[in-house]
Amino acid sequence: MHIDRELDTRGLNCPLPILKAKKAFADMGSGQTLKVVSTDAGSTRDFQAFAKQTGNELIHQETIGDEFIHVIRRR
Repeated sequence: MHIDRELDTRGLNCPLPILKAKKAFADMGSGQTLKVVSTDAGSTRDFQAFAKQTGNELIHQETIGDEFIHVIRRR
């Protein structure tokens, strides 16, 4: 999977991972992918809602240990 940009939000709690992702998308082009690494357990649900509300595509989510990985394609 090609990742255009990676965002480290470890240690940040809601809503900061979403806000940082939104800011990152502002500098990205349509179709580019953003990988967000978070330690916030609620981020899985938050990124699902974020994708639905913004029209961006949530293409991958996984949990590795205490980290939550989200890959989103910008619309």
